[in-house]
Amino acid sequence: MPKTENEPWEYVLHIPHDPRAVTVCRRTVRLILTLHGLIRLVDVAELLAAELVSNAVRHTKGPAALRLHHRHGVLRIGAWDASPEPPPYELAVAPDAEAGRGLALVRACAYNWGWHPLRQGGDTGKYVWCDLGAA
Repeated sequence: MPKTENEPWEYVLHIPHDPRAVTVCRRTVRLILTLHGLIRLVDVAELLAAELVSNAVRHTKGPAALRLHHRHGVLRIGAWDASPEPPPYELAVAPDAEAGRGLALVRACAYNWGWHPLRQGGDTGKYVWCDLGAA
């Protein structure tokens, strides 16, 4: 654990292509934030992490990773997956639709969010992230 609340920290959880990984990620987020005294962020952070990881597992075929990074009072939640395709989001989702609300929730609950393709050492993929203020 950091020596002070202002010291940055980061955790990365590599997950298999398995729908059960979403539950593992939710519980991991809850544990990490509780241990770091960020209880007030737990519910929203769990929801956002679950949405990001769910998209990574549902819309791609390879492994994924969840990243939590805290610095300067901002918690960044990110999900990496092996697909370089943009994240699946609809600007308008029908109220009775069974899917498509995930990134709308991220946009509504996060301070900021975005994505970018990754190309390192021949690997491709994307990183989708969102920020929560910890203050």
